[in-house]
Amino acid sequence: APMTIDTLTPTKGFLTIHLDSLRVNRVLGFDLYLRNGSEYILYRASSLPFTESNRMTLADNSIDRLYVSKSNLAEYQAYIESTIHDIIADDSIEESIKAAIVYDSAKILVKDLLSKPDLPENVQRSMAFVESTVAFVLNGEQAFYNLLRVMSFDYYTYTHSVNVCTFALALARHIGIIQPEELHRLGTGALLHDVGKTRIDEAVLNKRGPLSPDERRLIKQHPAWGVEILHETDMISDESYYPVFEHHERENGSGYPKGLQAKEINPYSKIVAIADVFDAMTTKRVYRSAISSFPALKEMFEDQGAFDKELLENFTRLMGRNGITEP
Repeated sequence: APMTIDTLTPTKGFLTIHLDSLRVNRVLGFDLYLRNGSEYILYRASSLPFTESNRMTLADNSIDRLYVSKSNLAEYQAYIESTIHDIIADDSIEESIKAAIVYDSAKILVKDLLSKPDLPENVQRSMAFVESTVAFVLNGEQAFYNLLRVMSFDYYTYTHSVNVCTFALALARHIGIIQPEELHRLGTGALLHDVGKTRIDEAVLNKRGPLSPDERRLIKQHPAWGVEILHETDMISDESYYPVFEHHERENGSGYPKGLQAKEINPYSKIVAIADVFDAMTTKRVYRSAISSFPALKEMFEDQGAFDKELLENFTRLMGRNGITEP
C-alpha cells in the first residue's frame, strides 16, 4: 500500500485555531465555534464576515482560541494559505503565535501534498508556502527559534519535511544566503525532499528491525522517485531538484544514489543533508527514541567526513545560540 499520512486528531472532531489567524472584515468560508466545557457552540456562521468588533469582544473576554469543525479543515487551510503573508507582516501578532500558525499550516499542507504528490495544485501550494516561510525566517534568527519551539519531535514524514525545510532555511540565512529567490529554491527542494517515500509501503518505512537487502534497495530508490514524481508536474526550478535527488549523498562518497564526492554535490543538497539527518536523529521514531540536539550534532561530527565541515560548524553555532531546549 502507498504511504498513508496519519490524520491530525483535533479534539472531538474540532481543530483549535488562534484568534490571531483570523483577518477582520473577511467572510471566512467556515463556521467558527467557541468551547464551553465539552460543548462546542456555533459563534459565527461561515457566510458572515468576521468583524473588528467580533475580534475585540473575544479579546476583551480573554478568548484567544476558537474552534473549526474538522469537516471544514480544507476551507480553513485554504483561508490560511491565502492570508499567511498578511499574518506574517502583522506587527500586532506575537512572533511566537505567528510561528505556531506557520508551522501548523505547513503540516496540513505537506500532509495534502504527500497524499497527492503528483497534483500540480499541491506543488503550487507548497511553493507559495515556502515563499511565506522565507519571509518569516528572513525576519531574523528569533523567528527560527520561535519555530523551533513549536516543532513536533514525533517523526512523521510530513512534520519531518516541514522541520527540514525550517532548519535548511535557517542555516542558509545564517551563512549569509539572504536572496529570497535563492531561499525559495532551497526551501522548495527541502520541503519536497522526501516526496519519493510516498511510493514505499508504510510497513517498510516504519520497520522496527533491520531492513532486508530488498527493503534497503527500495528505500534507496526514494530520491530518484521524488525527482520522477516532481517531473510529472514540472513546476519547480531546476535547482530545487538537487536536494530531492542528493540529500543522501555524503562528502566522503559513502552516500546514495550516486556515491558523489564533496565537490560534486550541490550546495543546497549539502544544507538539506545536514537538516535531514539532524531532524531524523532528534525526533522520536516508531523504532527508537529521540537523541538530544548536542549528542546528535556530536555524532554527525564523528561520522568521518560525511557532512560539509564548515556547514556543520555553522549549524552547531545556530543551534547553540538558542541554548536549545531538549525534546
